[in-house]
Amino acid sequence: MHRRLATCLAASAVALATVTATATAASAAPADKPQVLSNWTQTTASSYNTWVAARANQGAWSAYAFDWSTDYCSSSPDNPFGFPFATSCARHDFGYRNYKAAGAFDANKSRLDSAFYEDLKRVCAAYSGATKSSCNSTAWTYYQAVNALG
Repeated sequence: MHRRLATCLAASAVALATVTATATAASAAPADKPQVLSNWTQTTASSYNTWVAARANQGAWSAYAFDWSTDYCSSSPDNPFGFPFATSCARHDFGYRNYKAAGAFDANKSRLDSAFYEDLKRVCAAYSGATKSSCNSTAWTYYQAVNALG
C-alpha cells in the first residue's frame, strides 16, 4: 500500500513539474524581444514604418507581450493645429511603456525622445512654407515637453 502511494505521489509530482515548466516556457517572451523593441524605436523612417506595420498586426506579435496601449499625446492635442501627431505619440508611448516594463527606460529615454522628434518632423515634411514652419515649431515644443517632463 505504501509503495503504491509513493509511486502515485512521485508520478503526480513529475506531472506537476512538467505542466509548470511547460506553462512557464509558454508564457516567456521570445529571446529576441529586446532586439525587436530596439528595432521599432529607432529614429529612422524605416523603424517607424516597421512599427506601424506591426501595430496594425498586433496579433502576430502576441507572444512578445508588448504593451500597445496609448493615450496618444497625453494631455496635449493629438492633432495640434491640424498636424496629425497621434501616431507619433502612440509610438513614443510604446517605447516608454515597454522599456519601463523591461527595466531599461533610463538607458533608452533619450533615443525614444529623439525618435519622437524625428517622427514629428516627418509629419511636418508633408507641408511647405509657413505651414511647415508652424508644424516644425509645434514639433519642437512637443519634443521639449517630453524631453523635460517625459
